[in-house]
Amino acid sequence: MSEHPISEKSAQFDVVVFGASGFTGRLVAEYLHTHYGSDSSLSWAMAGRSLDKLKSVRDEMGIASDIALIVADGDDDSALEAMAAQGKVVLTTVGPYQLYGEKLLKACVKTGTGYVDLCGEPAWMHQMINKYADEAKSTGAKIVFSCGFDSVPFDLGVHFLQTHVMAQTASPLQYVKGRVRKMQGTFSGGTAASLKATLKAAFADDEVMKVLRHPYSLANMNKGVQQPDGDKPHYDESLQSWAAPFIMAAINTKNIHRTNMLNGYAYGEDFKYDEMLLTGPGEKGEAMANHVANDKSLGKDGGPKPGEGPSKEERENGFYDILFVGEHSNGNIFAASVAGDKDPGYGSTSKMIAQCALCLAQDSDSLEGGFYTPASAFATKLIERLQAHAGMTFTIES
Repeated sequence: MSEHPISEKSAQFDVVVFGASGFTGRLVAEYLHTHYGSDSSLSWAMAGRSLDKLKSVRDEMGIASDIALIVADGDDDSALEAMAAQGKVVLTTVGPYQLYGEKLLKACVKTGTGYVDLCGEPAWMHQMINKYADEAKSTGAKIVFSCGFDSVPFDLGVHFLQTHVMAQTASPLQYVKGRVRKMQGTFSGGTAASLKATLKAAFADDEVMKVLRHPYSLANMNKGVQQPDGDKPHYDESLQSWAAPFIMAAINTKNIHRTNMLNGYAYGEDFKYDEMLLTGPGEKGEAMANHVANDKSLGKDGGPKPGEGPSKEERENGFYDILFVGEHSNGNIFAASVAGDKDPGYGSTSKMIAQCALCLAQDSDSLEGGFYTPASAFATKLIERLQAHAGMTFTIES
């Protein structure tokens, strides 16, 4: 059957892609079609509020006509519950999540359905964890936030390095630096919209601002250690480069501390992490670091609109290379890197979230219901998938 009305629950799918006619959702659907179109062991469906748009995307991309189309409006609780009940995992690209995400998340929690998203909105994530964690544990719903560029490469990069260090020394690094060495890609309207919504909420509510500023706000730690300050440009003598604030640090650092907590403080209760963008040595590097620190264009009007994003050529020509480095208490320096072969926000992100959904659907039966980060949910299983199917490389450098 090529179309499944939302009221019909006879079919069961490994993954339901919600928002499949949107900019990022289309890329996810295209990726699943291209890489798994002939795989009869994978069943997936495209979902959204308009049947006509879903049909158009399916036909335009040459996706098989037997890929199911599910109609569900993001404001319709019953439709979302019926959609969620048909899938083992719902993959949603419909953000900003603080504006459009709760009803779907609630439906997944209620029906015990797995859920992955691209959320980089820590205040909303904090609210959802507090509101639905007990119910998710009860129903068995496995909820995994931040399954794109924020925060998969960073969360898994720290996990990858720390796993190597502990195997070598039997103890973790107490401080890891995350440093973006190279990156080419443009931000989209969706990213800009999420940032604007977050800033608006923060200035309207002091509690939201506290969550944004607190490095442990997703880790539920009553205590902690003072974290390094990555908010100002500085020259990193050990790396021989200027470093500038990195826009994704505000979400990635919180997810990494949550991973540490969920994994029983495998990195230690005094673990420190910061994340910055390397801009090079000398006056040119300093000037670029200051320019990055003062660039507020993404949060202003006039930027890309929701639904807009980089062209295929820009996505294909994009890349990123992230260094994770730390000095062990024994004096040795350990380093690892994570690199991707497409632009981070779209070409690579669409592959990351697809693999997270597949990992949750196919490799995570023993995972209990609850709210997770990518590293705490998937760890090495996802690293293996990303290297085999998503153009990413994880490398121990020292």
